[in-house]
Amino acid sequence: MNKPLSAEVLEAGADRYATHPVRNQAQPAAGFNAFTGDAVIRAAVARDAPWASERCAALGAVAGDEGVQELARLANRHPPELKTHDRFGNRIDWVEFHPSWHELMTLAWRHEVPNLCWRTSEPGGHSARAALSYLWNQVEHGTGCPAGMAYAAYAGFESEPALAIWKEKSQGTAYEFSRREVADKPSVVIGYAMTEKQGGSDLRQTLTTARFTHVSNYHGATAHWYELTGHKWFCSVPQSDGFFTLAKVDGGVTCFFLPRTLPDGSYNRFFVQRLKDKAGNRSNASSEVEFAGTLAIRVGEEGRGIREILTHAHLTRLDFAIGSAGLMRQSLTLALAHTSTRQAFGTSIADRPMMINVLADMAVEVEASTLMAMRIARATDLMKASEHERLLARVATPAAKYFNCSRAPSIANEALQCHGGNGFIEENPMARVYREAPLNSVWEGTANMMCMDVRRAMLREPGTLGALLDEVRPLTRLDPRFDTLVRTAERLAHEAVADEYFARPMAEAVARVLQGAELIRHGTHEVTDLFLATRAATAPGAWGSHYGTVAGAITQDAARQVVRRARVAG
Repeated sequence: MNKPLSAEVLEAGADRYATHPVRNQAQPAAGFNAFTGDAVIRAAVARDAPWASERCAALGAVAGDEGVQELARLANRHPPELKTHDRFGNRIDWVEFHPSWHELMTLAWRHEVPNLCWRTSEPGGHSARAALSYLWNQVEHGTGCPAGMAYAAYAGFESEPALAIWKEKSQGTAYEFSRREVADKPSVVIGYAMTEKQGGSDLRQTLTTARFTHVSNYHGATAHWYELTGHKWFCSVPQSDGFFTLAKVDGGVTCFFLPRTLPDGSYNRFFVQRLKDKAGNRSNASSEVEFAGTLAIRVGEEGRGIREILTHAHLTRLDFAIGSAGLMRQSLTLALAHTSTRQAFGTSIADRPMMINVLADMAVEVEASTLMAMRIARATDLMKASEHERLLARVATPAAKYFNCSRAPSIANEALQCHGGNGFIEENPMARVYREAPLNSVWEGTANMMCMDVRRAMLREPGTLGALLDEVRPLTRLDPRFDTLVRTAERLAHEAVADEYFARPMAEAVARVLQGAELIRHGTHEVTDLFLATRAATAPGAWGSHYGTVAGAITQDAARQVVRRARVAG
Protein backbone atom coordinates (compact mmCIF):
# COMPACT_ATOMS: atom_id res chain seq x y z
CA MET A 1 0.00 0.00 0.00
CA ASN A 2 1.35 3.45 -0.90
CA LYS A 3 1.94 5.74 2.04
CA PRO A 4 0.71 9.35 1.87
CA LEU A 5 3.47 11.87 1.25
CA SER A 6 4.54 13.95 4.21
CA ALA A 7 4.13 17.73 4.22
CA GLU A 8 7.92 18.08 4.08
CA VAL A 9 8.14 15.95 0.94
CA LEU A 10 5.27 17.82 -0.71
CA GLU A 11 6.89 21.17 0.05
CA ALA A 12 10.24 20.03 -1.32
CA GLY A 13 8.56 18.77 -4.48
CA ALA A 14 6.74 22.04 -4.92
CA ASP A 15 10.02 23.94 -4.79
CA ARG A 16 11.69 21.50 -7.20
CA TYR A 17 8.97 21.55 -9.80
CA ALA A 18 7.75 25.12 -9.47
CA THR A 19 7.51 26.59 -12.96
CA HIS A 20 7.74 30.22 -11.91
CA PRO A 21 7.34 32.60 -8.98
CA VAL A 22 4.38 34.98 -9.09
CA ARG A 23 5.82 38.44 -9.69
CA ASN A 24 4.84 41.79 -11.14
CA GLN A 25 1.10 41.35 -10.70
CA ALA A 26 -0.90 44.56 -10.37
CA GLN A 27 -2.41 45.34 -6.99
CA PRO A 28 -6.22 45.53 -6.69
CA ALA A 29 -7.91 48.90 -6.45
CA ALA A 30 -8.99 48.54 -2.82
CA GLY A 31 -8.50 50.20 0.55
CA PHE A 32 -9.21 53.73 -0.70
CA ASN A 33 -11.98 56.28 -0.23
CA ALA A 34 -13.71 57.08 -3.51
CA PHE A 35 -14.91 60.42 -2.15
CA THR A 36 -12.11 61.91 -0.07
CA GLY A 37 -9.57 60.69 -2.61
CA ASP A 38 -11.40 62.19 -5.60
CA ALA A 39 -10.52 65.89 -5.90
CA VAL A 40 -13.33 66.63 -8.38
CA ILE A 41 -16.37 65.25 -6.55
CA ARG A 42 -15.03 66.33 -3.15
CA ALA A 43 -14.79 69.94 -4.34
CA ALA A 44 -18.21 69.81 -6.01
CA VAL A 45 -19.89 68.72 -2.78
CA ALA A 46 -17.96 71.38 -0.84
CA ARG A 47 -19.41 74.01 -3.20
CA ASP A 48 -22.99 72.83 -3.49
CA ALA A 49 -23.81 70.72 -0.41
CA PRO A 50 -21.02 70.91 2.20
CA TRP A 51 -23.32 69.47 4.86
CA ALA A 52 -23.26 66.14 2.96
CA SER A 53 -19.48 65.68 2.97
CA GLU A 54 -19.48 63.22 5.88
CA ARG A 55 -22.23 61.14 4.29
CA CYS A 56 -20.29 61.05 1.02
CA ALA A 57 -17.07 60.12 2.79
CA ALA A 58 -18.84 57.22 4.51
CA LEU A 59 -20.08 55.89 1.17
CA GLY A 60 -16.69 56.57 -0.43
CA ALA A 61 -15.14 54.18 2.07
CA VAL A 62 -17.71 51.55 1.09
CA ALA A 63 -16.77 51.92 -2.61
CA GLY A 64 -13.11 51.27 -1.82
CA ASP A 65 -13.73 48.35 0.53
CA GLU A 66 -12.46 45.01 -0.73
CA GLY A 67 -15.27 43.09 0.98
CA VAL A 68 -17.92 45.21 -0.71
CA GLN A 69 -16.20 44.73 -4.05
CA GLU A 70 -16.49 40.99 -3.47
CA LEU A 71 -20.23 41.41 -2.88
CA ALA A 72 -20.46 43.12 -6.26
CA ARG A 73 -18.62 40.25 -7.92
CA LEU A 74 -20.85 37.63 -6.31
CA ALA A 75 -24.07 39.47 -7.15
CA ASN A 76 -23.10 39.42 -10.83
CA ARG A 77 -21.68 35.89 -10.72
CA HIS A 78 -25.02 34.55 -9.40
CA PRO A 79 -27.81 36.32 -11.33
CA PRO A 80 -31.45 36.39 -10.15
CA GLU A 81 -33.80 33.49 -10.81
CA LEU A 82 -37.49 33.66 -11.62
CA LYS A 83 -39.85 31.56 -9.48
CA THR A 84 -43.27 31.58 -11.15
CA HIS A 85 -44.79 28.97 -8.80
CA ASP A 86 -44.20 27.61 -5.34
CA ARG A 87 -43.66 23.89 -4.74
CA PHE A 88 -47.40 23.36 -4.34
CA GLY A 89 -48.21 24.83 -7.74
CA ASN A 90 -49.42 28.24 -6.57
CA ARG A 91 -48.49 31.14 -8.83
CA ILE A 92 -46.10 33.46 -6.94
CA ASP A 93 -44.22 35.44 -9.67
CA TRP A 94 -41.24 36.15 -7.46
CA VAL A 95 -37.50 36.57 -8.00
CA GLU A 96 -34.75 35.00 -5.91
CA PHE A 97 -31.36 36.66 -5.47
CA HIS A 98 -27.97 35.71 -4.13
CA PRO A 99 -27.50 37.05 -0.56
CA SER A 100 -24.88 39.49 -1.86
CA TRP A 101 -27.61 41.42 -3.73
CA HIS A 102 -29.53 42.00 -0.53
CA GLU A 103 -26.38 43.07 1.31
CA LEU A 104 -25.68 45.63 -1.40
CA MET A 105 -29.27 46.89 -1.38
CA THR A 106 -29.08 47.22 2.39
CA LEU A 107 -25.94 49.35 2.03
CA ALA A 108 -27.46 51.55 -0.67
CA TRP A 109 -30.59 52.26 1.38
CA ARG A 110 -28.64 52.74 4.62
CA HIS A 111 -26.44 55.34 2.90
CA GLU A 112 -29.51 57.17 1.51
CA VAL A 113 -28.58 56.66 -2.14
CA PRO A 114 -32.25 56.52 -3.28
CA ASN A 115 -33.63 59.36 -1.24
CA LEU A 116 -31.23 61.74 0.52
CA CYS A 117 -32.68 64.78 -1.28
CA TRP A 118 -36.20 63.83 -0.12
CA ARG A 119 -35.10 63.33 3.48
CA THR A 120 -33.27 66.61 4.06
CA SER A 121 -34.27 70.24 4.34
CA GLU A 122 -30.69 71.37 3.69
CA PRO A 123 -29.97 73.27 0.46
CA GLY A 124 -28.41 71.30 -2.36
CA GLY A 125 -30.27 68.05 -1.75
CA HIS A 126 -30.16 66.92 -5.39
CA SER A 127 -26.46 67.77 -5.59
CA ALA A 128 -25.75 65.73 -2.47
CA ARG A 129 -27.83 62.82 -3.74
CA ALA A 130 -26.09 63.04 -7.14
CA ALA A 131 -22.72 62.67 -5.40
CA LEU A 132 -24.01 59.56 -3.62
CA SER A 133 -25.20 58.11 -6.93
CA TYR A 134 -21.81 58.88 -8.50
CA LEU A 135 -20.15 56.95 -5.68
CA TRP A 136 -22.65 54.09 -5.68
CA ASN A 137 -22.05 53.56 -9.39
CA GLN A 138 -18.49 52.72 -8.37
CA VAL A 139 -19.83 50.03 -6.02
CA GLU A 140 -22.30 47.97 -8.08
CA HIS A 141 -24.35 49.02 -11.07
CA GLY A 142 -27.28 46.58 -10.92
CA THR A 143 -28.41 47.89 -7.55
CA GLY A 144 -28.01 51.40 -8.94
CA CYS A 145 -31.12 50.76 -11.05
CA PRO A 146 -33.62 50.33 -8.17
CA ALA A 147 -31.89 53.13 -6.25
CA GLY A 148 -32.34 55.49 -9.21
CA MET A 149 -35.95 54.49 -9.79
CA ALA A 150 -36.79 55.02 -6.13
CA TYR A 151 -35.26 58.50 -6.44
CA ALA A 152 -37.39 59.39 -9.47
CA ALA A 153 -40.58 57.78 -8.16
CA TYR A 154 -40.90 60.40 -5.44
CA ALA A 155 -42.05 62.87 -8.12
CA GLY A 156 -45.07 60.66 -8.80
CA PHE A 157 -45.85 60.12 -5.14
CA GLU A 158 -45.63 63.86 -4.53
CA SER A 159 -48.13 64.67 -7.28
CA GLU A 160 -50.76 62.08 -6.38
CA PRO A 161 -52.49 62.40 -2.96
CA ALA A 162 -53.63 58.76 -3.09
CA LEU A 163 -49.99 57.68 -2.84
CA ALA A 164 -49.15 59.60 0.32
CA ILE A 165 -48.18 56.43 2.17
CA TRP A 166 -45.77 55.48 -0.62
CA LYS A 167 -44.23 58.95 -0.44
CA GLU A 168 -43.64 58.40 3.28
CA LYS A 169 -42.19 54.91 2.86
CA SER A 170 -39.96 55.96 -0.05
CA GLN A 171 -37.94 58.00 2.46
CA GLY A 172 -37.07 54.93 4.53
CA THR A 173 -33.47 53.75 4.91
CA ALA A 174 -34.03 50.15 6.11
CA TYR A 175 -34.21 47.86 3.06
CA GLU A 176 -36.57 44.91 3.38
CA PHE A 177 -36.99 42.13 0.81
CA SER A 178 -40.52 40.92 1.39
CA ARG A 179 -44.05 40.96 0.00
CA ARG A 180 -45.59 42.68 2.98
CA GLU A 181 -48.15 45.39 2.31
CA VAL A 182 -46.76 48.92 2.11
CA ALA A 183 -48.14 50.00 5.51
CA ASP A 184 -46.10 47.25 7.20
CA LYS A 185 -42.76 48.01 5.53
CA PRO A 186 -39.98 50.36 6.69
CA SER A 187 -39.14 51.35 3.10
CA VAL A 188 -40.12 50.45 -0.44
CA VAL A 189 -38.47 49.49 -3.72
CA ILE A 190 -40.10 50.91 -6.86
CA GLY A 191 -40.07 49.66 -10.45
CA TYR A 192 -41.21 50.99 -13.81
CA ALA A 193 -43.02 49.09 -16.57
CA MET A 194 -43.48 51.35 -19.60
CA THR A 195 -42.08 49.81 -22.78
CA GLU A 196 -44.16 47.59 -25.04
CA LYS A 197 -43.08 45.47 -28.02
CA GLN A 198 -44.63 47.62 -30.71
CA GLY A 199 -43.77 51.01 -29.24
CA GLY A 200 -40.28 51.04 -27.77
CA SER A 201 -39.52 54.62 -26.85
CA ASP A 202 -42.74 55.85 -28.48
CA LEU A 203 -45.05 55.61 -25.47
CA ARG A 204 -47.99 56.86 -27.54
CA GLN A 205 -48.10 53.35 -29.04
CA THR A 206 -49.11 51.83 -25.68
CA LEU A 207 -51.72 49.09 -26.19
CA THR A 208 -52.31 48.14 -22.55
CA THR A 209 -55.84 49.15 -21.57
CA ALA A 210 -57.37 50.25 -18.28
CA ARG A 211 -61.00 50.05 -17.12
CA PHE A 212 -62.28 52.02 -14.13
CA THR A 213 -63.57 49.77 -11.33
CA HIS A 214 -64.08 51.70 -8.08
CA VAL A 215 -63.04 54.43 -5.65
CA SER A 216 -61.80 53.48 -2.20
CA ASN A 217 -60.13 54.82 0.90
CA TYR A 218 -56.49 53.82 0.54
CA HIS A 219 -54.52 54.40 3.74
CA GLY A 220 -56.46 57.57 4.49
CA ALA A 221 -56.59 58.93 0.93
CA THR A 222 -59.05 58.60 -1.95
CA ALA A 223 -57.78 56.25 -4.68
CA HIS A 224 -59.29 55.69 -8.11
CA TRP A 225 -58.77 52.04 -9.03
CA TYR A 226 -58.61 50.62 -12.55
CA GLU A 227 -58.21 47.13 -13.97
CA LEU A 228 -55.29 46.78 -16.39
CA THR A 229 -54.91 44.33 -19.28
CA GLY A 230 -51.78 44.14 -21.43
CA HIS A 231 -48.14 43.22 -21.79
CA LYS A 232 -44.92 45.11 -20.96
CA TRP A 233 -41.77 44.21 -22.87
CA PHE A 234 -39.42 45.72 -20.27
CA CYS A 235 -40.22 45.86 -16.57
CA SER A 236 -37.31 46.82 -14.32
CA VAL A 237 -36.90 45.19 -10.91
CA PRO A 238 -40.04 42.99 -11.04
CA GLN A 239 -39.71 42.09 -7.34
CA SER A 240 -40.43 45.71 -6.40
CA ASP A 241 -43.16 46.71 -3.96
CA GLY A 242 -44.92 48.82 -6.59
CA PHE A 243 -44.65 50.04 -10.17
CA PHE A 244 -45.44 53.05 -12.29
CA THR A 245 -46.89 52.04 -15.63
CA LEU A 246 -48.96 53.36 -18.56
CA ALA A 247 -52.25 52.21 -20.03
CA LYS A 248 -54.92 53.70 -22.29
CA VAL A 249 -58.26 54.86 -20.98
CA ASP A 250 -60.66 55.57 -23.88
CA GLY A 251 -57.63 55.99 -26.12
CA GLY A 252 -55.75 58.38 -23.87
CA VAL A 253 -52.43 57.24 -22.36
CA THR A 254 -52.77 57.46 -18.58
CA CYS A 255 -50.33 56.92 -15.73
CA PHE A 256 -51.00 54.31 -13.04
CA PHE A 257 -49.34 53.00 -9.91
CA LEU A 258 -49.57 49.28 -9.34
CA PRO A 259 -48.97 47.82 -5.83
CA ARG A 260 -47.65 44.24 -5.82
CA THR A 261 -49.52 43.51 -2.59
CA LEU A 262 -53.05 44.82 -2.11
CA PRO A 263 -54.40 46.33 1.12
CA ASP A 264 -56.06 43.04 2.15
CA GLY A 265 -52.69 41.28 1.94
CA SER A 266 -53.45 39.41 -1.30
CA TYR A 267 -51.03 39.54 -4.23
CA ASN A 268 -51.97 41.60 -7.25
CA ARG A 269 -52.42 39.90 -10.63
CA PHE A 270 -48.91 40.71 -11.85
CA PHE A 271 -47.45 37.90 -13.95
CA VAL A 272 -43.71 37.73 -14.68
CA GLN A 273 -43.29 35.96 -18.02
CA ARG A 274 -39.50 35.72 -18.08
CA LEU A 275 -36.34 37.48 -17.00
CA LYS A 276 -34.23 39.15 -19.67
CA ASP A 277 -30.80 37.60 -20.23
CA LYS A 278 -28.84 40.85 -20.46
CA ALA A 279 -25.30 41.38 -21.71
CA GLY A 280 -24.49 43.38 -18.56
CA ASN A 281 -26.26 44.55 -15.43
CA ARG A 282 -26.58 40.87 -14.63
CA SER A 283 -27.17 41.22 -10.90
CA ASN A 284 -30.40 43.11 -11.58
CA ALA A 285 -33.64 41.49 -12.72
CA SER A 286 -35.31 42.88 -15.84
CA SER A 287 -38.40 41.16 -17.14
CA GLU A 288 -41.47 40.89 -19.32
CA VAL A 289 -44.79 41.05 -17.46
CA GLU A 290 -48.47 40.51 -18.16
CA PHE A 291 -51.37 42.47 -16.68
CA ALA A 292 -54.65 40.54 -16.61
CA GLY A 293 -57.24 42.03 -14.30
CA THR A 294 -54.41 43.83 -12.50
CA LEU A 295 -55.48 46.56 -10.09
CA ALA A 296 -53.78 49.94 -10.23
CA ILE A 297 -54.33 53.46 -8.90
CA ARG A 298 -54.67 56.28 -11.40
CA VAL A 299 -51.94 58.93 -11.11
CA GLY A 300 -52.99 62.34 -12.39
CA GLU A 301 -55.70 62.88 -14.97
CA GLU A 302 -56.86 60.44 -17.61
CA GLY A 303 -55.08 60.95 -20.92
CA ARG A 304 -52.14 62.86 -19.42
CA GLY A 305 -49.91 59.91 -18.56
CA ILE A 306 -46.94 60.79 -20.74
CA ARG A 307 -46.80 64.31 -19.30
CA GLU A 308 -46.89 62.79 -15.80
CA ILE A 309 -44.07 60.35 -16.54
CA LEU A 310 -41.90 63.12 -17.97
CA THR A 311 -41.80 64.70 -14.50
CA HIS A 312 -40.05 61.50 -13.37
CA ALA A 313 -37.88 61.34 -16.47
CA HIS A 314 -35.95 64.49 -15.61
CA LEU A 315 -34.74 62.77 -12.44
CA THR A 316 -33.94 59.43 -14.05
CA ARG A 317 -32.00 61.15 -16.83
CA LEU A 318 -30.02 63.19 -14.31
CA ASP A 319 -29.31 59.95 -12.47
CA PHE A 320 -28.04 58.29 -15.64
CA ALA A 321 -25.81 61.25 -16.46
CA ILE A 322 -24.22 61.23 -13.00
CA GLY A 323 -24.22 57.43 -12.85
CA SER A 324 -22.31 57.20 -16.13
CA ALA A 325 -19.80 59.70 -14.79
CA GLY A 326 -19.37 57.41 -11.79
CA LEU A 327 -18.91 54.40 -14.05
CA MET A 328 -16.29 56.33 -16.02
CA ARG A 329 -14.59 57.27 -12.75
CA GLN A 330 -14.48 53.59 -11.71
CA SER A 331 -12.96 52.68 -15.08
CA LEU A 332 -10.29 55.34 -14.61
CA THR A 333 -9.62 54.25 -11.02
CA LEU A 334 -9.12 50.65 -12.12
CA ALA A 335 -6.86 51.72 -14.98
CA LEU A 336 -4.75 53.93 -12.71
CA ALA A 337 -4.43 51.19 -10.08
CA HIS A 338 -3.36 48.59 -12.62
CA THR A 339 -0.90 50.70 -14.55
CA SER A 340 0.63 52.22 -11.40
CA THR A 341 1.37 48.87 -9.74
CA ARG A 342 2.54 46.80 -12.70
CA GLN A 343 5.96 47.19 -14.28
CA ALA A 344 6.93 47.16 -17.96
CA PHE A 345 10.21 48.00 -19.66
CA GLY A 346 11.84 49.20 -16.48
CA THR A 347 9.13 51.49 -15.08
CA SER A 348 5.54 51.30 -13.94
CA ILE A 349 3.19 51.19 -16.91
CA ALA A 350 1.66 54.47 -15.75
CA ASP A 351 5.05 56.20 -16.10
CA ARG A 352 5.53 55.21 -19.73
CA PRO A 353 5.17 58.36 -21.89
CA MET A 354 2.53 56.85 -24.14
CA MET A 355 0.45 55.68 -21.17
CA ILE A 356 0.68 59.15 -19.59
CA ASN A 357 -0.89 60.41 -22.81
CA VAL A 358 -3.74 57.90 -22.49
CA LEU A 359 -4.41 58.40 -18.78
CA ALA A 360 -4.38 62.19 -19.03
CA ASP A 361 -6.86 62.09 -21.92
CA MET A 362 -9.18 59.77 -19.98
CA ALA A 363 -8.90 61.88 -16.83
CA VAL A 364 -9.98 65.03 -18.66
CA GLU A 365 -13.02 63.24 -20.11
CA VAL A 366 -14.05 61.93 -16.69
CA GLU A 367 -13.65 65.28 -14.94
CA ALA A 368 -15.55 67.16 -17.64
CA SER A 369 -18.42 64.64 -17.52
CA THR A 370 -18.59 64.76 -13.72
CA LEU A 371 -18.65 68.55 -13.55
CA MET A 372 -21.38 68.77 -16.19
CA ALA A 373 -23.61 66.29 -14.36
CA MET A 374 -23.09 68.02 -11.03
CA ARG A 375 -23.97 71.38 -12.61
CA ILE A 376 -27.29 69.91 -13.74
CA ALA A 377 -27.89 68.54 -10.24
CA ARG A 378 -27.40 72.08 -8.92
CA ALA A 379 -29.84 73.41 -11.53
CA THR A 380 -32.34 70.81 -10.34
CA ASP A 381 -31.91 72.10 -6.79
CA LEU A 382 -32.63 75.65 -7.93
CA MET A 383 -35.17 75.14 -10.73
CA LYS A 384 -38.26 75.98 -8.61
CA ALA A 385 -36.75 79.29 -7.51
CA SER A 386 -35.03 80.38 -10.73
CA GLU A 387 -36.38 80.45 -14.29
CA HIS A 388 -32.82 80.42 -15.61
CA GLU A 389 -32.05 77.23 -13.71
CA ARG A 390 -35.31 75.60 -14.79
CA LEU A 391 -34.68 76.32 -18.45
CA LEU A 392 -31.05 75.26 -18.18
CA ALA A 393 -32.04 72.00 -16.51
CA ARG A 394 -34.65 71.38 -19.21
CA VAL A 395 -32.19 71.58 -22.09
CA ALA A 396 -29.01 70.36 -20.40
CA THR A 397 -30.35 67.20 -18.74
CA PRO A 398 -31.06 65.23 -21.93
CA ALA A 399 -27.84 66.58 -23.47
CA ALA A 400 -25.80 65.34 -20.51
CA LYS A 401 -27.64 62.01 -20.42
CA TYR A 402 -26.91 61.52 -24.11
CA PHE A 403 -23.30 62.57 -23.94
CA ASN A 404 -22.10 60.97 -20.70
CA CYS A 405 -23.86 57.68 -21.40
CA SER A 406 -22.39 57.57 -24.89
CA ARG A 407 -18.85 58.37 -23.70
CA ALA A 408 -18.84 55.79 -20.90
CA PRO A 409 -18.26 52.78 -23.23
CA SER A 410 -15.25 54.48 -24.82
CA ILE A 411 -13.69 55.14 -21.41
CA ALA A 412 -14.39 51.57 -20.29
CA ASN A 413 -12.84 50.22 -23.49
CA GLU A 414 -9.68 52.28 -23.01
CA ALA A 415 -9.46 51.31 -19.33
CA LEU A 416 -9.74 47.65 -20.31
CA GLN A 417 -6.88 48.10 -22.76
CA CYS A 418 -4.79 49.55 -19.94
CA HIS A 419 -5.20 46.16 -18.23
CA GLY A 420 -4.37 44.12 -21.30
CA GLY A 421 -5.80 40.60 -21.33
CA ASN A 422 -6.21 40.69 -17.55
CA GLY A 423 -9.02 43.19 -17.97
CA PHE A 424 -11.08 40.78 -20.08
CA ILE A 425 -11.22 38.10 -17.37
CA GLU A 426 -14.38 37.94 -15.27
CA GLU A 427 -12.42 37.81 -12.01
CA ASN A 428 -11.32 41.35 -12.77
CA PRO A 429 -13.96 44.04 -12.04
CA MET A 430 -12.89 45.74 -15.26
CA ALA A 431 -14.69 43.06 -17.29
CA ARG A 432 -17.95 43.72 -15.45
CA VAL A 433 -17.61 47.49 -15.91
CA TYR A 434 -16.90 46.99 -19.62
CA ARG A 435 -20.10 44.96 -20.07
CA GLU A 436 -22.07 47.46 -18.03
CA ALA A 437 -20.91 50.61 -19.80
CA PRO A 438 -23.22 50.64 -22.87
CA LEU A 439 -26.45 50.07 -20.94
CA ASN A 440 -27.14 53.57 -19.63
CA SER A 441 -27.20 54.90 -23.19
CA VAL A 442 -30.27 52.79 -24.04
CA TRP A 443 -32.13 52.95 -20.70
CA GLU A 444 -34.49 55.88 -20.23
CA GLY A 445 -34.14 56.91 -23.86
CA THR A 446 -31.52 56.10 -26.46
CA ALA A 447 -28.99 58.62 -27.76
CA ASN A 448 -31.28 59.70 -30.59
CA MET A 449 -34.21 60.10 -28.20
CA MET A 450 -32.15 62.36 -25.97
CA CYS A 451 -30.98 64.48 -28.90
CA MET A 452 -34.57 64.77 -30.06
CA ASP A 453 -35.54 65.93 -26.58
CA VAL A 454 -32.85 68.63 -26.57
CA ARG A 455 -34.24 69.83 -29.88
CA ARG A 456 -37.82 69.59 -28.58
CA ALA A 457 -36.89 71.76 -25.61
CA MET A 458 -35.53 74.44 -27.93
CA LEU A 459 -38.58 74.26 -30.18
CA ARG A 460 -41.19 74.40 -27.43
CA GLU A 461 -39.38 76.65 -24.98
CA PRO A 462 -37.11 79.01 -26.96
CA GLY A 463 -35.85 80.40 -23.67
CA THR A 464 -33.83 77.23 -23.16
CA LEU A 465 -31.26 78.30 -25.74
CA GLY A 466 -31.09 81.72 -24.14
CA ALA A 467 -30.52 80.12 -20.74
CA LEU A 468 -27.71 78.00 -22.15
CA LEU A 469 -26.02 81.02 -23.71
CA ASP A 470 -26.54 83.11 -20.56
CA GLU A 471 -24.80 80.32 -18.64
CA VAL A 472 -21.65 80.31 -20.76
CA ARG A 473 -21.29 83.81 -22.26
CA PRO A 474 -19.89 85.42 -19.09
CA LEU A 475 -16.85 83.16 -19.60
CA THR A 476 -16.17 84.25 -23.17
CA ARG A 477 -13.17 86.40 -24.04
CA LEU A 478 -11.09 84.48 -21.51
CA ASP A 479 -9.89 81.91 -24.04
CA PRO A 480 -10.54 82.00 -27.81
CA ARG A 481 -10.90 78.22 -27.88
CA PHE A 482 -13.86 78.38 -25.53
CA ASP A 483 -15.33 81.21 -27.60
CA THR A 484 -15.23 78.85 -30.57
CA LEU A 485 -17.17 76.25 -28.59
CA VAL A 486 -19.86 78.81 -27.73
CA ARG A 487 -20.22 79.98 -31.33
CA THR A 488 -20.40 76.39 -32.56
CA ALA A 489 -23.08 75.46 -30.04
CA GLU A 490 -25.19 78.49 -30.93
CA ARG A 491 -24.90 77.89 -34.67
CA LEU A 492 -25.77 74.19 -34.39
CA ALA A 493 -28.72 74.98 -32.10
CA HIS A 494 -30.27 77.20 -34.76
CA GLU A 495 -29.59 74.61 -37.46
CA ALA A 496 -31.09 71.79 -35.37
CA VAL A 497 -34.24 73.78 -34.62
CA ALA A 498 -34.73 74.14 -38.36
CA ASP A 499 -33.72 70.56 -39.27
CA GLU A 500 -33.63 67.42 -37.08
CA TYR A 501 -30.63 66.24 -39.14
CA PHE A 502 -28.40 68.47 -36.98
CA ALA A 503 -29.77 67.27 -33.62
CA ARG A 504 -26.85 65.00 -32.71
CA PRO A 505 -24.00 67.42 -33.38
CA MET A 506 -26.04 70.12 -31.65
CA ALA A 507 -26.53 67.98 -28.50
CA GLU A 508 -22.83 67.19 -28.42
CA ALA A 509 -21.97 70.87 -28.78
CA VAL A 510 -24.33 71.71 -25.90
CA ALA A 511 -22.61 69.13 -23.71
CA ARG A 512 -19.11 70.24 -24.63
CA VAL A 513 -19.79 73.93 -24.05
CA LEU A 514 -21.24 73.14 -20.61
CA GLN A 515 -18.22 70.99 -19.80
CA GLY A 516 -15.85 73.73 -20.92
CA ALA A 517 -17.66 76.32 -18.82
CA GLU A 518 -17.51 74.15 -15.70
CA LEU A 519 -13.82 73.41 -16.22
CA ILE A 520 -13.03 77.10 -16.59
CA ARG A 521 -14.85 77.71 -13.31
CA HIS A 522 -13.58 74.74 -11.33
CA GLY A 523 -10.81 72.85 -13.12
CA THR A 524 -7.07 73.19 -12.78
CA HIS A 525 -5.10 75.04 -15.44
CA GLU A 526 -3.67 71.79 -16.85
CA VAL A 527 -7.03 70.01 -17.11
CA THR A 528 -8.83 73.01 -18.60
CA ASP A 529 -6.07 73.73 -21.06
CA LEU A 530 -6.00 70.13 -22.24
CA PHE A 531 -9.78 70.07 -22.65
CA LEU A 532 -9.80 73.26 -24.72
CA ALA A 533 -6.76 72.20 -26.75
CA THR A 534 -8.48 68.96 -27.76
CA ARG A 535 -12.26 69.09 -27.38
CA ALA A 536 -12.41 72.64 -28.71
CA ALA A 537 -9.43 72.36 -31.01
CA THR A 538 -9.22 73.80 -34.49
CA ALA A 539 -5.52 73.10 -35.08
CA PRO A 540 -4.77 69.88 -37.05
CA GLY A 541 -3.19 67.16 -34.91
CA ALA A 542 -4.39 68.55 -31.60
CA TRP A 543 -6.52 65.48 -30.89
CA GLY A 544 -7.19 62.22 -32.68
CA SER A 545 -10.17 59.90 -32.72
CA HIS A 546 -8.96 57.76 -29.81
CA TYR A 547 -7.81 58.46 -26.26
CA GLY A 548 -4.08 58.96 -25.89
CA THR A 549 -3.70 61.30 -28.85
CA VAL A 550 -3.17 64.52 -26.91
CA ALA A 551 0.58 64.81 -27.36
CA GLY A 552 0.14 67.63 -29.85
CA ALA A 553 -1.92 69.62 -27.36
CA ILE A 554 -0.03 69.39 -24.06
CA THR A 555 3.48 68.78 -22.76
CA GLN A 556 4.32 65.52 -21.03
CA ASP A 557 4.95 67.33 -17.73
CA ALA A 558 1.51 68.96 -17.88
CA ALA A 559 -0.04 65.60 -18.75
CA ARG A 560 1.59 64.13 -15.64
CA GLN A 561 -0.08 66.85 -13.57
CA VAL A 562 -3.46 65.87 -15.03
CA VAL A 563 -2.88 62.21 -14.16
CA ARG A 564 -1.67 63.10 -10.67
CA ARG A 565 -4.91 65.04 -10.04
CA ALA A 566 -6.96 62.03 -11.12
CA ARG A 567 -5.34 59.53 -8.76
CA VAL A 568 -7.49 58.39 -5.86
CA ALA A 569 -5.74 59.01 -2.55
CA GLY A 570 -5.88 56.28 0.10
